[in-house]
Amino acid sequence: MGVTEQTIFEQFPYWRAAVAPLPSLPDAPMTVFTGCGTSYNLALALASLANAAGRPAIGVPGGEWLSRPQSYWPDWTNTQIVALSRSGATTETVAAARASRAAGAQVTAITCERDSEIAKNCDRLIYAETHPAEGIVMTSSASLMLLLGLQLLGYPVEPNLIETANALLEAIDGKLPALIGGRSHFVFLGSGPNYGVALEGALKLQEMSQIFTQAFHPLEYRHGPISLVDEGTAAILLYGDVNAEGEATLARELQEKGALVIGLGGPGDLSLPVGLSPATRGLAALPALQLLGERAAQSRNIDTVAPRHLTKVVMLA
Repeated sequence: MGVTEQTIFEQFPYWRAAVAPLPSLPDAPMTVFTGCGTSYNLALALASLANAAGRPAIGVPGGEWLSRPQSYWPDWTNTQIVALSRSGATTETVAAARASRAAGAQVTAITCERDSEIAKNCDRLIYAETHPAEGIVMTSSASLMLLLGLQLLGYPVEPNLIETANALLEAIDGKLPALIGGRSHFVFLGSGPNYGVALEGALKLQEMSQIFTQAFHPLEYRHGPISLVDEGTAAILLYGDVNAEGEATLARELQEKGALVIGLGGPGDLSLPVGLSPATRGLAALPALQLLGERAAQSRNIDTVAPRHLTKVVMLA
């Protein structure tokens, strides 16, 4: 078992250690979730969940919030900032947190490094220890930061969340070699909070395996991008709780056009039940999506310990 694969399968004890009630965020006219790469994908998921809980929120890339915050929220100094960074050292995210505090905004940091730059530039630190073997590819840390964000927003963690996530991981593992063999185009589809998780699934597979990937809201995929679907396509559909019938119809359309469909929470060539509340379904599916990227890389003899052109911490000179 390779190191990346190890961190995927061994992440659940770290989840258990991170399950604890957190004090809620202070009220603010707008809560901005920000981060880069994986952390931005998680920010989008958390912003959607915040809005569903009655807290106005947006997700913004760290570099965008640093450079042009007024493009996203005109009264940008009157905000609550939630900055996500595994390392706590990502240049844009740290600078955005520092600039936001200087302008009068409150900053909460979610990280896996207690003694980090982001920890020194926030009003409140939310921290969880991640798998010590984790390398460049974010696996356990991504799940943990999403888990912390859920608890920060007051969402309950179901007693069977970890069991469900582990069951999904084990269930998909034995099926993946046959499913992904010969596939050269992967599409990840999810709505609401699952859109950020779909983006993260696509990012994982792309950076690990160097295969062309895309991510869309499910019904939006029919408006143009579906033209790329053929027998080399695999679509991973994260079913939501609002329009499952429409998403199932899309799955059938994709199958008719030659795609293989993996349905997490709904119909597909491989259909895996998820259960759980809408808030935690994406988190439960995340390890399975991480493993999909790892298995796709293995099918191409790519070592995910050192993906091409990537570093563990992205820092700008």
